[in-house]
This record gives sequence, C-alpha cells and structure tokens, in this order.
Amino acid sequence: MKDRELTRLLQTQPEEGLEAAMLAYAPLVKAVLNRILPQNPCDREECIADVFVSLWRNAAKLECTATPLRPWLIVTARNKGIDRYNALRRRETVTLDDGLAETLGELAEFDRATADAADLVGALVAAMEPPDRDIFLRKYYLLQSGREIAAALDMSVESVNTRLSRGRDRLRRQLTEKGVYTHA
Repeated sequence: MKDRELTRLLQTQPEEGLEAAMLAYAPLVKAVLNRILPQNPCDREECIADVFVSLWRNAAKLECTATPLRPWLIVTARNKGIDRYNALRRRETVTLDDGLAETLGELAEFDRATADAADLVGALVAAMEPPDRDIFLRKYYLLQSGREIAAALDMSVESVNTRLSRGRDRLRRQLTEKGVYTHA
C-alpha cells in the first residue's frame, strides 16, 4: 500500500489503517526502538503504540504535505524512544554508558527546541539518493555503527564514513541556505 493510500485509510477507517500501518512498518519501528530501549520490552511496546497513535493523529498533515512515511516513522520512533529513555533514566531504572545518555539527552532537547528544523532534516535525509539515504537512516536513526552499516550495504567502512562526512556537509549547506543552521 502506498503512503498516500495509507494516510487516507487512517483518516477514513482508523482501525483498518492502523492495522495496515503496523503490518507494513511495525518491524522498522521496533528496530529503531530496540536500539534505544534494549532493556525493557514493555517500554518498547508502549513506544511502538505511541508512534502509531502519532501516525494516526498526523495522517491528514502527512497526506497534505506528501511526507514519506518511512523516514517520518523512523524519526518519530527515535524521538519517542529518547523521551521514554529519559523518563526511565529519571526514574533510574535503565543504565547506559554516560556518553550515550548525554547524547540522547542533547538530541531530545534539540528536537523539542527545534521541531521544525528536525522535520526539515528528516525531509532532507528522505530526499537523499541511495545509498546515502540508507547510510544516514542507519547511522543516525537506527544508531548502527559504521561497521554494521558497511556489512548491511556491502560497502567498506571507509566508504560509509566518507559518504557520511560528505552527506553531513551537504545537509549543513542546505540548512544554511534555508536559514535554519548558522555557523557557531
């Protein structure tokens, strides 16, 4: 089912739309959340439900803007996972190394402060050509290592790192042109 058909179904027949969305995208959403919330399956399942409720609530907007669902769901899952992780961390029930915890906290703060910028970045990543789009999604949304990405895409780690570096530069230029990013 195409994205536009799915967003229409979510608006006209929510139960059928959610079922179709989950059949198509639940494994992807779960993979994103497994990286962020590896400790607790119950929290992951709640986050998966939250992501699909957000999809249902935003179906009209997504259809209007012709937003591709796959990258939107990846970004939404990541954001919901980070929010859940931070809530769990405040309750001190999950531990991750300090570096990852700090990074997740910074990303969550950045996302809340610049939701429009995050949407723009998601759209720019979605518009990338393969394999760059796949590399970016795997690195920054699925949180895979360079080695994991290289193995999955049958590339060298050096090639993956080069494409990431060039892609970041291209994104920085695009964001600067749109007035979203300014050099510090």
